Amino acid sequence: MTLLHSPASDRNKGPILEQLQRLLPAQGLALEIASGSGQHALHFCAGLPGWTWQPSDTDASARASVEARRQQAQDLSGRLLAPLTLDVMQTDWPLDHPIDLLFCANMLHIAPWSCCASLMRGAARHLAPAGLLLTYGPYLVPGLATAPSNLAFDADLRLRNPAWGLRSLDEVSREAEAAGLQLREQVEMPANNRLLVFAHR
Repeated sequence: MTLLHSPASDRNKGPILEQLQRLLPAQGLALEIASGSGQHALHFCAGLPGWTWQPSDTDASARASVEARRQQAQDLSGRLLAPLTLDVMQTDWPLDHPIDLLFCANMLHIAPWSCCASLMRGAARHLAPAGLLLTYGPYLVPGLATAPSNLAFDADLRLRNPAWGLRSLDEVSREAEAAGLQLREQVEMPANNRLLVFAHR
């Protein structure tokens, strides 16, 4: 199996883990949407010893990379689960139990806008009553100047695919509210990113 590698994941995994450790209880079951290379899954599972981490991705090469990292981390094999094939656009997610955390990093801006509503509805269906949905990435925040690097990134994304682009924090929040969730907290993160914390209303 070929290990995929994301330099951005290496840079942001530490700051994100610090927030997870602050926000989450001592134990639970997490589902990660769009796990990509698996670097986040491995790092977060190691840093949250009471948690079971369920990676997922639609892409077969990403799932293979996650599985390769999982096989190398024998000490986590009981808590880092084999990656699922999961498409947020499907209404029937392959889950058997309510989840305590739904984590999704850097997906909303490289997916059609309809994925945002599907993510929110899936979270509302599958989160335990006290569960959290955490999304991470760059957002456009009404009333705040957007960093030049984020503006350039947004323009590049839209050139690559007109359906892509940075999402407005207000629009993401409205999709969450329509699904029965509310934005509980937003955390400014390095490199002009934000961690958004949603919960059941």
